[in-house]
Amino acid sequence: MRIDERAIGDIAIITVHGDITLNAAGTSLADRARALLEQGRRGLVFDLSNVRYVDSGGLGSLVEAYSAAKHRGCALKLAGVTRRLNDLLVITRLLNVFDCFETGEDAVQSFALRTGVATAQAGAPRRADGSGAG
Repeated sequence: MRIDERAIGDIAIITVHGDITLNAAGTSLADRARALLEQGRRGLVFDLSNVRYVDSGGLGSLVEAYSAAKHRGCALKLAGVTRRLNDLLVITRLLNVFDCFETGEDAVQSFALRTGVATAQAGAPRRADGSGAG
């Protein structure tokens, strides 16, 4: 499993490549989520479009990351959920827990809708007051 990260404002997008399994993930997704939350991120998006398989240990890691975000008053959302993972979330009744979106961009925009504040586009400069640079 490989993890790539990028930030848009105070939202971190974590793109996961490969399988999320107990041996591959352990608690690394949850640990990474906690570290990002401690850095001041208010929202996390796990882009799972490049994930082929999730076992029970990997599912536990996703739940642990969700709990860490919720505990801090933040949110974790899933993007690019495959049909196989969607079926697993339905069976485990976790589809009612996670907010799932087609793309990472859709998930990021949902944070803006929740707060009523427009989200900056990736790479757009921002001033300290949160407005655009122009």
